[in-house]
Amino acid sequence: MKRITGMPTVEQLQSIRLFRGVERPVLLALLERLETCEVDAEELILSPHTLNRHLYMLVRGQLSVQLASRDNPPVRYVEVNDCVGEVSFCDHRPPSAYVIASEPSRVLRLHSRELPFLTQSPQLMQNLIELLCDRVRLTDQLIINSEHNANIDVLTGVFNRRWLEHIFERESARCAFNGRPLCMLMIDVDEFKPYNDRHGHIAGDHALCQVARLLGTQLRPKDSLVRFGGEEFVILLPELDLRTARLIAERLRQRVAQNDTIATPTGSLPGVTISVGLARMRASDTLEGLVGRADKALYLAKARGRNRVCG
Repeated sequence: MKRITGMPTVEQLQSIRLFRGVERPVLLALLERLETCEVDAEELILSPHTLNRHLYMLVRGQLSVQLASRDNPPVRYVEVNDCVGEVSFCDHRPPSAYVIASEPSRVLRLHSRELPFLTQSPQLMQNLIELLCDRVRLTDQLIINSEHNANIDVLTGVFNRRWLEHIFERESARCAFNGRPLCMLMIDVDEFKPYNDRHGHIAGDHALCQVARLLGTQLRPKDSLVRFGGEEFVILLPELDLRTARLIAERLRQRVAQNDTIATPTGSLPGVTISVGLARMRASDTLEGLVGRADKALYLAKARGRNRVCG
């Protein structure tokens, strides 16, 4: 980062988010405290490994904000007239993210020793508080997104095995408390390895996505569809007895079997079928116990010729 001569005008300062509506005398006094710096493309401005003493305001170019590693994709971009470093500027601790120049840029920077001066302007302090609130909201949203993504299977978009552990604990307790049944379907795509060998792994991915989509369209909002692993899916059916769950399993099997082609960007592929194992939760069941009994029923369905429901 190279410090250069030349300062912005008061009018230019007023366009910066932090200084909007701030009294002109305050801005004139700020001009004596600000430094103008040029930043090269890919230059590191803030790092979690280094204490930060400055608040940066971008007046030209673009900055990227990256979490955990410089190699990670940006969580946001900083555009002209926005700020970075305001949290570490206030609390004198290392930043929580990397800030890197996406392109050659120009910033104004203010040293943290000037923080007491900023308190002389109520409008400036209000702007700073609003900036800090925005950062808190962004952090909350990133946490929510991270938790959501941790529970989602990347390929099919349905829940993953991690979510199954959570939802089983909740639904099993709720159904037991209310004296209602809980059933599980264990589903396997028939002859999936030969299908992959014959048509390729990308075709297999398309087949799994279609099965997930077809299954999902036949379920209630309270049901949980999970990719258990590989070509296996699990469905939790709360508040349904064994007879009703068996009817649903048969309906799912038929829905997949009726779809005899799979549309892909490179053309149509043959459809697939599924086998389904069914089990009802017992009072003493753990998740592993219920999965084990549903899996045994699935094994029986496959042994009897596949494309059928057992349990």
